[in-house]
Amino acid sequence: MHSMGRRAGVTRSVYVTGIERGDGRQVVELGIMELLTRQTGRVGVYRPLLHDAPDRLFDLLKARYRIDQDAAAAYGMSYREASAILAEKGTDELVSRLVDRYHRVARDYEVMLVLGTDYAETNLPDELALNARLANELGAVVVPVVGGTKHQAEAVRAEARNAYRAYESLGCHVVAMVVNRVAAQDRDVIAERLAARLPVPCYVLPDDKSLSAPTVAQITRALGGEVLLGDEAGLARDAVDFVFGGAMLPNFLNALTPGCLVVTPGDRSDLLVGALAAHTSGTPPIAGVLLTLNERPTEEVLTLASKLAPGTPVVSVAGNSFPTAAELFSLQSRLNSATPRKLETALGLFERHVDTGELRGLLSVARSERVTPMMFEHELLERARSDRRRVVLPEGTEERVLRAADVVLRRGVCDLTLLGEEQAILKKAADLGVDISGAQLIDPATSPLREGFSEYYAQVRAHKGMTVELAADVVTDVNYFGTLMVQRGLADGMVSGSVHSTAATIRPAFEIIKTKAEASIVSSVFFMCLADRVLVYGDCAVNPDPNAEQLADIAVQSATTAAAFGVEPRIAMLSYSTGTSGSGADVDKVRKATELVRAQHPDLQIEGPIQYDAAVEPSVAATKLPGSQVAGRATVLIFPDLNTGNNTYKAVQRSAGAVAVGPVLQGLRKPVNDLSRGALVQDIVTTVAITAIQAQGAPGPVPAPTA
Repeated sequence: MHSMGRRAGVTRSVYVTGIERGDGRQVVELGIMELLTRQTGRVGVYRPLLHDAPDRLFDLLKARYRIDQDAAAAYGMSYREASAILAEKGTDELVSRLVDRYHRVARDYEVMLVLGTDYAETNLPDELALNARLANELGAVVVPVVGGTKHQAEAVRAEARNAYRAYESLGCHVVAMVVNRVAAQDRDVIAERLAARLPVPCYVLPDDKSLSAPTVAQITRALGGEVLLGDEAGLARDAVDFVFGGAMLPNFLNALTPGCLVVTPGDRSDLLVGALAAHTSGTPPIAGVLLTLNERPTEEVLTLASKLAPGTPVVSVAGNSFPTAAELFSLQSRLNSATPRKLETALGLFERHVDTGELRGLLSVARSERVTPMMFEHELLERARSDRRRVVLPEGTEERVLRAADVVLRRGVCDLTLLGEEQAILKKAADLGVDISGAQLIDPATSPLREGFSEYYAQVRAHKGMTVELAADVVTDVNYFGTLMVQRGLADGMVSGSVHSTAATIRPAFEIIKTKAEASIVSSVFFMCLADRVLVYGDCAVNPDPNAEQLADIAVQSATTAAAFGVEPRIAMLSYSTGTSGSGADVDKVRKATELVRAQHPDLQIEGPIQYDAAVEPSVAATKLPGSQVAGRATVLIFPDLNTGNNTYKAVQRSAGAVAVGPVLQGLRKPVNDLSRGALVQDIVTTVAITAIQAQGAPGPVPAPTA
């Protein structure tokens, strides 16, 4: 009988294995790697046996999770070498060598993810027993994966039970099971019945066609095609379906499905143009067009096609449609670093159907005292997902925003509303090959909300002479419209600024949402993610030269924000002198602000005035401020003015390789956050997650002001 108490202590390795090929195990391996890297910044990867280098999954994990591990150290030996050792010297010798190579790698990492054998033409006599033996020798907890494709529900349940018994009977510490790629309609029934029949949790993942769908680029390479039109983003689209064109145009258009690859003879220019026109209108967006028979459209048709749907791939192949179809249906994609959208889809699937909190506890990986940038970012996404909110993105036609929206939706971080002209958003999304079908689209100019928003804004700004007629124009501005959505409870937070100035983003919030009762000003912080910790810098983005009272307010707000995001606040009020060594107006301002915080919030740990080095470096602190609870270990650093703060955060970001997350606005009654106009897609995703977390503690809808 399986005993959860058999193996006490902290897990050093997690062994993901299977029972046959085709189980889609990469999704589980990726998901578990995501969980491990939330706990520690030192995760290594080991694949005992490999067919041929390079190992695409290892390359993916190395790139995504910034693993500082050499590829050659990530695997034990080739299957050919293993077969020879088995034949000549037996299983004990093979296992001994594989375990020895594991330990050479594992000593450099806090935890190891071990990727079991793949059951694909391996020539190993008892592969399941070999995986079990290796897991036991490595002292690893085991997560077996069972594939559910092409199996009836009852057969899948039986396979899962048999797999558990097989590994458990061989002495493995099975902590959980995963059944993957089951028919969507069977998922709930299988999960319910396995929960009653297995002594460990069993997570059941439905099949997602987009994960096995090849990209247009992969299809082009496999068929030896020639790219006539299309850019890199278009070629990266998934071909989730195939539509073969031979009918007349009206019937053909009715057959198109979202994400399909149109396959048609190269002389059917009408179908080519019709498919691209449908894509441009977003009804539906297609993956691309594959022209057969080695027929090439005229230059005039290609010119028209390029203008209809810029970036959408048009590929020519030599064969006719029937053999081309046979090859297409045999192609399957695999996760790799060249398919980033698939990675987000895979992680989203894993996180939706696996109780990640439960599984993380079962893996029993000790949480590292170090907090890496990736660990901090993972924690943000997980917290946002735990209590989903709606965030409005006013810049709905901006490329980076759409790409970020695609990631947010795939990962289930929060619900989204995109603002802008609906057809323009759909066309841009189709051209980029991103999926925003889960987002709400609103055009402020035509929305039924416009009239009510105009009346509300006119009431709020009546003291400034605002009328309903003037307000009707103001509220069509996307930032004003988005802010009003937040104020009226139709969204929980807003993120803007990738193409708008800071003033354009936050002015509506000052006018409509306003500051919290306990805050005198709105300020900002950056989360500075260093190699081994997270510091909070304030204010580096909003207030040019705060007075002592405002500086004290910024310190209290920043401490509150730090605590809300898991950073224990120890406040350093920065100046060019430490303690009582300096004098002058600038130092006196910082000293007064420190005294105000101490008087009003005696519970907060605060030191000031203090120089930066004395705030963060214990050896300097021991000399300059011995006995201080904050000096040398400050986590919240408050700058005396915007000039100092902005330059310092940028200097640390560039010179120390820190990840700067923010600016995060604080002091508003509801969350609105501003992006840098140079924000990357990941920056936008992170800021959306932060905004959603802030909204989890924000008040509800605000009623219209009374006359």
